[in-house]
Amino acid sequence: MTTIKELSTEPYKPDWCPGCGNFVILQAVKQALVNLGLKKEEVVITSGIGCSSKFPQWINTFGLHGVHGRGLVMGLGVKMANKKMKVIVIGGDGDIYGEGVNHFIEALRDNVDITLLVHNNLIYGLTKGQASPLTPKGRVTSSTPLGNPAYPLNPIALAVSQDCGFVARSTTSHMKHLVDMIMKAISYEGFSYLDILQQCVTFNKVNTMKWYKDNCYEIVKHKVGDKKKALELAFKEDSLPIGVIYNIKKDEFCKGHPILNKNPLIKRKLDEVNIKSLLDEISY
Repeated sequence: MTTIKELSTEPYKPDWCPGCGNFVILQAVKQALVNLGLKKEEVVITSGIGCSSKFPQWINTFGLHGVHGRGLVMGLGVKMANKKMKVIVIGGDGDIYGEGVNHFIEALRDNVDITLLVHNNLIYGLTKGQASPLTPKGRVTSSTPLGNPAYPLNPIALAVSQDCGFVARSTTSHMKHLVDMIMKAISYEGFSYLDILQQCVTFNKVNTMKWYKDNCYEIVKHKVGDKKKALELAFKEDSLPIGVIYNIKKDEFCKGHPILNKNPLIKRKLDEVNIKSLLDEISY
């Protein structure tokens, strides 16, 4: 079984700002993989662009670091090519809900068996503190010096409205809870989505680790299959619920596909493929 030490990239260390929530999430993912008994060779982590998207560089599993907003696309491609791999997609609130929001919506619809972990610090961190799609209205940032004029997106409500099979929220101020939510997300058969509220010590001085400790509460006695109740939780503003918000069983994409439900694509023999007739049909 893989150990925490085997997942380490020592002597190379992350270059995140000291105190960044990414360190907590990195450790939580490592602990979750160990707790689940997964081998490092069974895991692929994909990401786009952003502070959080450097994640594949700092954990000793397979990894792909792509362009802005495209971590989900790569994750879907990996899973369709080799459905035996555990695929985890990493992205920030800008990367996933901004540049990659169309892919986020498509992933909700398709229900491919991958896990999305969003590092949500309510700001664009890597590019120097611009307002993200989740920055609160009125917040002063480097791109909104007079206050953010736009209302923030509610990705939790969006996911629930589209019947995402597993929707959850956690924070970097609740380490044990975070590990548990990551394990539940990875174990779900279908598309699982975990929004992780984290601090940005450099550009977001409001939503600190203490702020999340004071303003988040764990969900208790909640019917996870009740869509109406899940939406009520998603729209709560006075305090933020953390835990599994919505959880239903759905048909997984690859299992219902006439080609993908067979052996993994990487096992197929290319010498059996002949596209000459198709080329002849479209050639002039």
